[in-house]
Amino acid sequence: MPHTTSETIAERIENLYGQPMAALEAHADSQPAGAMLAALTSSHSDLQFAERNITFQLQRLRELASPEREIGRFEAGHLLDCARRIAESVATRDAHAKTVSAVLASLHRTPAPSTAVDLTTSVPPRPMEPAATHTR
Repeated sequence: MPHTTSETIAERIENLYGQPMAALEAHADSQPAGAMLAALTSSHSDLQFAERNITFQLQRLRELASPEREIGRFEAGHLLDCARRIAESVATRDAHAKTVSAVLASLHRTPAPSTAVDLTTSVPPRPMEPAATHTR
């Protein structure tokens, strides 16, 4: 089962920072906590985990509900547990996707600063300082 939500988020992060996710995650791990990149890569990892858990629990649910199996009390408890875990993981995935998407929508790439001096936007002159006066 493809994990399209996490893949879409990864592509958006890569486009924003102009590097592959592996390089961004390595860079974020070497930076102090609290950086935007670290928050984005952490949320992306949480999103991937939720999607993997959905896939795993769905596969387990299909095994437990297989037509060849008889569903007794023991299996019924496992069926309910799998369904509950799927619901929790879907809610987690959706929450992370919504939050990361909103953050990414508010961020934009800016062009790299040029090394040439732009004379059309010069720095305004400093205001004149008051003349020194002698007091006794």
